[in-house]
This record gives sequence, C-alpha cells and structure tokens, in this order.
Amino acid sequence: MIEKVNPKHPDKIADRIAGAIVDIAYKKEENPKIAVEVLIGHGVCHVIAETSVELKFKEINAIVKRIAGDIKLDLVVVPQDIHLSHNQENTIKCGDNGIFKGVPLTSEQKRLSKIAKEIYKKYPYDGKYILDGDKLVICQSNAKSEDLKEIFPNAKINPIGDWTGGSDVDSGATNRKLGSDMADSVTGGGLHGKDLSKADVSVNIYAFLKAQAEDKEICLSCAIGDETIDGKPYKEIVKIARNYIKSIGGFEKFAEWGLF
Repeated sequence: MIEKVNPKHPDKIADRIAGAIVDIAYKKEENPKIAVEVLIGHGVCHVIAETSVELKFKEINAIVKRIAGDIKLDLVVVPQDIHLSHNQENTIKCGDNGIFKGVPLTSEQKRLSKIAKEIYKKYPYDGKYILDGDKLVICQSNAKSEDLKEIFPNAKINPIGDWTGGSDVDSGATNRKLGSDMADSVTGGGLHGKDLSKADVSVNIYAFLKAQAEDKEICLSCAIGDETIDGKPYKEIVKIARNYIKSIGGFEKFAEWGLF
C-alpha cells in the first residue's frame, strides 16, 4: 500500500520552494548551512530560513512566483544558531541527531510511482494517488473523471467529483508528504529544505540507496557531531548524497517526487 502526490500538490509546492532556496545557497557557498521551512496557502507563502548565506527578498520572491504563482511572500531570514555553526567549523560532521531507515522499494510502490508520473505528464496539476493491492485511487485536479476512466477503467477516480486543487483549496507545508517521498523508509527526519550536513538529508539518502543496492533494510542512527556513520566518514556520506542530488538536477528537482 502506497500513496504518491505530484509536484503540484500544495505540500510539494512547499517542498519545491524550500529546495529551490537550498539550490541558491549552494550557488553562493560550497558547503552552506541552511534550514528552510515553508507554509503556503490562500494567497500567502511564509518562509523562515536559518542560514549562513545572504538571502535577498527579491531572489526568494522570484522563486515563490515561479513555482506557486502570484502570491504574497512573508520572509524571515536569520543566522544559523551559533552552537550549530561551531559544530561544522573546519570539517564536515553530522549536523543533527537522528534515526534512519532505508527499505527496498516494492513492485507496488514502483508501479504507483510510474502511474503518478504518467498522469502528471498529461495533467500537470495538483494530484494524489493510492495503490492498495488491486485498488487504485486517483484524485486528479483539472481532469475529467470520464477521461481518466478510459485510461484506468478499474480505478476509483475523483470520489467526490471533479475539482481544481491548488493552494487556494488546501495549504501546504514542507516535509508533510514523507510517505510519498520515502515509502517504507520513513523515519522522523524530513528530506527537504536543508543542506547536506543535515543527517535528515544525507543519511536518509545514503540509507535508501544502500537498501536498494543490497536489497535489505538498513537501519542507522547518529548523534550531532559524529564524524563516522555506518563505518564511513560523515564527509563520505555527504559526498554520496551530493552526487545523488546533482544527478537528478538539484534540491528543487529532488523535492518534486522525493526518492522514487
């Protein structure tokens, strides 16, 4: 059983905005420190960023309008906490406490991911999809149910009728759709809006990739300041995650669908 939401779901719009801001930070510094929270809905986008880099209202506003449309930006930018900042001086160490789990994807999870992406190509609007054995549920905005029924005759489609979706109907927040992004690999930490020193990003990616490669569940834990995880230097974990993010086109692209 698995749920996927597409990149135009309000929660994913929030993730994408956060990811795009992290992309900016990496253009300004090789190893920036940044954590971004986004709450969007009903004409307003609230952004709080704790960061080591200078972020300008103009550049953040441009991101919000490109991804979410013509809505008002409420922006707060503050320096990173001094204790967190000192933790990363002259080296790359684990930036947070956490537990992490990587789990091999099932055929059902891969199938729904493929279905969701195929629907999104034709209907690039807010959508949510569930696959539970033979039961397929499709909630796709700005699409006629009868048209989708021709493609998926056995699916339950738009159960309460055709709809328009978007952040005028529903609010969105960063890291609220981790089940969609991580499948059975979900633990406590969110993937989006953070730099690679944050274990929520790097160790989650590392554990997920290792689980797919070894076809078994991978469980890890760490404490802030750790220099090794899973017998590897933390900087190597960060390098693996950095290469993965680069391979898919950056943090904003990562936020579109998560890990699969």
